[in-house]
Amino acid sequence: MPSLAAAAAARRAGEALRRGVMGGMRSLSSSTASPAPAAAAAAGPDSDEVIVEGKASARAAVLNRPGHLNALTTTMGARLNKFYESWEDSPDIGFVMMKGSGRAFCAGGDVVGLHQLISEGKMDEGKDFFRTLYSFIYVLGTYLKPHVAILDGVTMGGGGGVSIPGTFRIATDRTVFATPEVHIGFHPDAAASFYLSHLTGHVGEYLALTGERLNGVDMLALGLATHYSMSEHLDLVDERLATLVTDDPSVIDTSLAQYGDLVYPDKKSIVHRLEVIDKCFSHETVEEIVDALEGEAARLNEEWCTLALKRLKEASPLALKVSLRSIREGRYQTLDECLVREYRMSINGISKPFSHEFCEGVRARLVDKDLAPKWDPPALEFVSEDMVDSYFAPLGEFEPELKLPTELREAFI
Repeated sequence: MPSLAAAAAARRAGEALRRGVMGGMRSLSSSTASPAPAAAAAAGPDSDEVIVEGKASARAAVLNRPGHLNALTTTMGARLNKFYESWEDSPDIGFVMMKGSGRAFCAGGDVVGLHQLISEGKMDEGKDFFRTLYSFIYVLGTYLKPHVAILDGVTMGGGGGVSIPGTFRIATDRTVFATPEVHIGFHPDAAASFYLSHLTGHVGEYLALTGERLNGVDMLALGLATHYSMSEHLDLVDERLATLVTDDPSVIDTSLAQYGDLVYPDKKSIVHRLEVIDKCFSHETVEEIVDALEGEAARLNEEWCTLALKRLKEASPLALKVSLRSIREGRYQTLDECLVREYRMSINGISKPFSHEFCEGVRARLVDKDLAPKWDPPALEFVSEDMVDSYFAPLGEFEPELKLPTELREAFI
């Protein structure tokens, strides 16, 4: 694979710009598989959060926090950064895979852990979480080698961020996708403002503002997934990929299609709602979107419309306005521009005066689980333009922005 090897060598000059610590590797799905030798020597005490399997011409990383639905931590992001950089530089590796253990691919970032850091005043550690995760997402979106993510199970928030910017995404009958951040007083991040804004019509705004869940078939229909396989057939897909010795995306694509399953959207699919979604979510403001959706809910008397309206009214009013602007800006920005802006928004979002929304949202949904957040401001009419502007404001002279190696790594998406 001389072309990839040469390109990878050229990127070694940027190694100092990339962050991460080496962790351990061991078998992913087979008791007879052996770990990649270079990584096996680097195993550490926390190496089981990301485990790795060596294949004929590939490496497979597995997110391994099944008790937490594989929610991402700073350590996991750092390991992924280091692993992927090492694999990209290796002439013996043609493509890379990512999976999740248990019933999830990845439920997103570990927001409960982040909530605890904020409560303890450990803001630098919270900032490092976003910096590390977003840096990895940029590596994934600029990766020289084909990438295959198997989205078998829960795939939410940051789970989309560590998969969708890659080459191939396999959805299954167990896949549940969503970007539900507005319901914890936050904004869809981890590149969500990039990939959601580039979906057809205004479905990106719909998914961002309602947190609507999609199944694997709908992910495929919208282009969030590239292939589909029944979960029970994934062993066949894995066995096929394990035999490939290639760095050619077309060969991988053909294999995934050959061992995948043919599916069609059913009557409840989002594809049948796109006209109404565009009609409602194309409006300029959240208030106008809510008014339009109320009108359609009364006219159609359909469950999905009523549920979407309910979810809008349950979300943080500030988060709704911030998220709408984020998606609209993302439509005209590159991947790196979206990540830099999202980092700014995320740091502002966990800092005063906005940290209340995030902490209250996480408390209500994931800590106390009373599902009764006290949003501040409590309603859309109290969210001023100045508040939204402040959420997007530069971080200031003594707070560094996210720096990405854009001169060395150019995004392909």
